[in-house]
Parts: sequence; structure tokens; C-alpha cells
Amino acid sequence: MPDLWMPGATRMDVGDHAPTDGGPAKAIAHITWDDNGTAAHPIPLEPYENLVSYFGRNSAGIKAAPHILWDPFTGRFTQFLPANSRSKSLADSAGGTRTNRAGSVVIQIETLFFPYCQWNGKTYARLVDTPCKGWPELLAWVRSWGVPDVWPMGRPVNFNPNRSEAIWASKGGWYAHAHVPENDHQDPGSWPAFDTSQEDDMALTDDDLKRIALAVLGYHGKTDTGATDPQDVYAYIRGTDSKASGLKAQVSGVATGVGEVRTIVGGLATAGLTDAQIATIADKVAGSDALAEKVAEKVASKLADRLAE
Repeated sequence: MPDLWMPGATRMDVGDHAPTDGGPAKAIAHITWDDNGTAAHPIPLEPYENLVSYFGRNSAGIKAAPHILWDPFTGRFTQFLPANSRSKSLADSAGGTRTNRAGSVVIQIETLFFPYCQWNGKTYARLVDTPCKGWPELLAWVRSWGVPDVWPMGRPVNFNPNRSEAIWASKGGWYAHAHVPENDHQDPGSWPAFDTSQEDDMALTDDDLKRIALAVLGYHGKTDTGATDPQDVYAYIRGTDSKASGLKAQVSGVATGVGEVRTIVGGLATAGLTDAQIATIADKVAGSDALAEKVAEKVASKLADRLAE
């Protein structure tokens, strides 16, 4: 039998154990979202110890405690419930679809993070921008409980909800809080890749971003701008497509869209990027700064248009 308690995690058992209903094994991705920062006004990260105390000692927090609290900045973990117990981190309406119990396990992970948090003097817009320390160990433990490396409703790349009771009831794998029926939260916004080398490989330089931007312009016949600096290119796209905001599609995991992304980004396909990396360009560019996000929106919205044809 796999370990009920994650190896290496601090154990703080809050009691109130109860069985799950059986069915496809699931893991649920959350962020604590204990504050609201912005690009203009980032906010210091909440101390890890405060969240441990909230979930482990506060009466309201205990009622919503997850299985695991994860600090992606330092790789610390605290576990509040064994893997084979349901937690109460999800809303679960009486008489409706089961949420907290809907699987052989429903392992819930709260990640210490909110958008535009500051840690050690640096601002982090997305969870995947953090060091994600401890992710391989967490993933290995979740896998040991039979949770497959799939996102039945798509790997989260933004804060848009996407819920299906039919998929939830029938498919095992990883779900964002934004995917769970009867819930209205939109987190986590992003999540590390199962291939833990992929994120590092996708680190893009300014030259990479410039090639992406120029490829997008070229696809639309807009190569006569005279722009040579990446920021100039971003500004051009921003100025010519004011409706791009909010049109980002969930590119990651859309296997049928890889060819379309290749077409849109043109010569970038020869830069040594894999299909998986090309498929996540919109995700990786989004959030690096306000102008670069426009490039991602343009790529993703064009992909969505083509897939709809």
C-alpha cells in the first residue's frame, strides 16, 4: 500500500477522517490565494507558518484543510489528513455531485501562492514562475496513489473556469479547483508540468520573445512596422489588437493544435523546441509582463479561431 502520509512532509493530523466513495483517482490543484497583488502593487508572500496554523489549529481552517500544504519556494510540505480520507477543501452541495469524496482518493493540494506575490525581493505572477521546489516529490507521491498524469479538463493556464460534471464523474487525473463542479473558485491559474524538465527548457530569452512576436506579425502580414526591439513589437501588437485581452485559449494539452501553433510562430519551430514546448508558448509568454502577455493572447486567440473552423 502507498504511504498514507507523504514522505518528508510534516504531519499535523486534524482528525475527522472519512472514506471516499471510490472511482477514478484524482488530485486537486489549489492556491491559497490569501491576498491580492497586482503587477503595479505586488504584495509580500504570506508566511508559510501562518497557513500551517490556519489549517492545523484554526477552527474554520480545519474545516477546509487540504491533504497537503505545499510551499513551492522552499519545498516544505505539511499534511493534515491521510491520503485515503476525504478532505473538505471543496464545496459540496447536499444532494448534488460528490466532490471531496469522488474517487478512490481525492488528494487536495493547497499551494502557498497568490498572483504577484513577492518572495526574496522578486515578484511572481504565476505559480509556474516560482522555483516549484518539491514538485517532483509531490508528484511521485500522488502517482503512487494511482492518479494518472493527465488533466481531463486541460492543464490550467489561466483563471478561467471550465467545469463538466460528466468528465468529473468518469475521469481520473489532475483537476484545477476551477474544474470542479459545484465550486466557484478559479484557481490555481497555472501548475507545473508532469515532465519536470519541460519548464526549464521553456525559459525564453528576449530574442525568443522577439522571434515569437515577429512571427505573429508576419502571419498577419504586418512585417512592415520597422520594429526591431521586442518591446516595440509588443507595443505594436498591443496597439493593433485591443480586443486581444481575455481571448487566451488553453493551448497546453491540445494535441490537434500543435501544427497550428507551428504555423503561427513560423520559423520558431526550427529553434530546437519540441511539440510540447511549442504547444505551451502562449502559456509561457503570458504573464512575463503586460506587453508580452499580448503576444500570448494573439497566438492563443488565433489558434482558437483556427481550431473552430
